[in-house]
Amino acid sequence: MKMWSGRFREPLDPAFESWQRSFEFDCRLLECELEASSSHACALEKAGVLSSDELNTILQGLEEIGEGAMRSAEFFEDEEAEDVHHFVEKKLVALVGDVGFKLHSGRSRNEQIATDLRLYTRVACEEISVALAELEAVFLDRADEAGDAAMPAYTHLQRAEPVLVAHWLLAYFEMLMRDQERLLDCRKRLNLCPLGSGAVSGSTLPLDREGMAAEMGFLQATRNSIDATCDRDFVLEFASVLSLLALHLARWAEEMLLFSTQEYGFVVLPEAYSTGSSAMPQKMNGDLLELVRGKAGRVIGDATSLLITMKGLPLAYNKDLQETQEPLFHAAENVVRMLPLVAGWMKSVKFDLERMQRAAETGYMNAFAAATYLVRKGVPFRIAHEQVGKAVRLAIDQHCELQELSLKQLQSIDSHFGHDFYDFVKLDNVLAIHDVLGGTAPERVRQAIAAARQRAASAHEEAHAHA
Repeated sequence: MKMWSGRFREPLDPAFESWQRSFEFDCRLLECELEASSSHACALEKAGVLSSDELNTILQGLEEIGEGAMRSAEFFEDEEAEDVHHFVEKKLVALVGDVGFKLHSGRSRNEQIATDLRLYTRVACEEISVALAELEAVFLDRADEAGDAAMPAYTHLQRAEPVLVAHWLLAYFEMLMRDQERLLDCRKRLNLCPLGSGAVSGSTLPLDREGMAAEMGFLQATRNSIDATCDRDFVLEFASVLSLLALHLARWAEEMLLFSTQEYGFVVLPEAYSTGSSAMPQKMNGDLLELVRGKAGRVIGDATSLLITMKGLPLAYNKDLQETQEPLFHAAENVVRMLPLVAGWMKSVKFDLERMQRAAETGYMNAFAAATYLVRKGVPFRIAHEQVGKAVRLAIDQHCELQELSLKQLQSIDSHFGHDFYDFVKLDNVLAIHDVLGGTAPERVRQAIAAARQRAASAHEEAHAHA
């Protein structure tokens, strides 16, 4: 029996009936539906709609449904159920009889799906927060392991200045921390309970909405029944957070792919996360990295799809909102599966620190330090920049590095160059002079790692507190 069939004389077109069903994907919400239904049943008993015996019967039936779902995937086989709400009602009535029909008193599927999606998204926030905290810890461990090893930093894909490898890894940590903070913030904003909102105007029964909200761990009940039943801002916000996270992972994957090429040779791909070529025996391909990069596009596409679905909808509930579920599920499940794999890759990868160090010592990357040397001798920076540029040009012509020019050659460009110039532009000093908060001076980076561990621990604690 349909949940709405009384008004209709003709059956649904079979093709339409199959096409409009959502159970094949919203079956993921079963656990959320059972939790919300249990809370609603308790509220019905307090409102005098259910007797205590009827409440116990319904709660026991709902528990049996949950146990049945855990035992076998065949439990979900139902060609008639329109959605997860219809499925639970059918199963409940089959288990406990007509008293199961009482459960729908004073509520609507509009509020049910709004509640289920908030519960689902809240759990997804918690799972991803925990996985992010673990990935952040891996980046910090690898930064610690790198010690004072240096590498080139790039702008415009051209070598720019030397930095510590640890400093480079901390840049990714910062991206992930922002993702973590956005996720935790998103969870706070979505943690409101729509139960009791009815179809659009609120329940006709005196339900304790705040009691239901508290029982399910929500901060409070939603404030407006119209908004509560059609709001999907929390889905949009969550998907947007995931799209940024996916973007950050894609940037990481792209750089690791570049650095793993023979042309760079900074990264040695871990075999456990790579595959070979069916044609070329020598090949080892960074498939995990490429798939992370590819799946990021799909997650970003999910966020875009949600925006487009929502952009023209009038208040309140419209069937279009059913189309917001699959992008939500797809984005969440992709990220949940991806993060532990990225963490495993980062634990396994080997960095060729010696090659990175050698690369940091060539290519005139001490030119900015050379300009700083002149500035400290009293030369205005713009003039110092020009003079060092001339010295670089001379070194290019001489096929040598800046520090390999003779003092006579340097002084022919600017008289402020002295013998102390050669120590000033050595790699250790070039790193050390970036001695500002957020800079790559070794002591600053050590401080940054320590501070990052404290921030990560706080985020980790908050993530696990909710999980």
